[in-house]
Amino acid sequence: MMIQKQKTLTIYALPLVLLCIPLVGNIISKEVNWSATDFLIAGVLLFSTTFLINLVRHKIKKQSHRILICVFVLIVLALIWAELAVGIFGSPFAGN
Repeated sequence: MMIQKQKTLTIYALPLVLLCIPLVGNIISKEVNWSATDFLIAGVLLFSTTFLINLVRHKIKKQSHRILICVFVLIVLALIWAELAVGIFGSPFAGN
């Protein structure tokens, strides 16, 4: 069984693992073209999402509320990511 410190470390390691996917793609393929700014923005989004989910895990006692809030946070992450990538809402931050 994992102790609380190991769970927290695992949760915060997940964004690093996810950021390794485009990094490897950037290295081995010409089709993936992420700049340092792209990695920075993705890192901020992923780590802030991780922080919020970890905060919810520790502060919210009722399991159903925890799940609902975490799903909401993940949906917001997906919408922001999609807006930055392709511009589904047409904001000034929209991607190409």
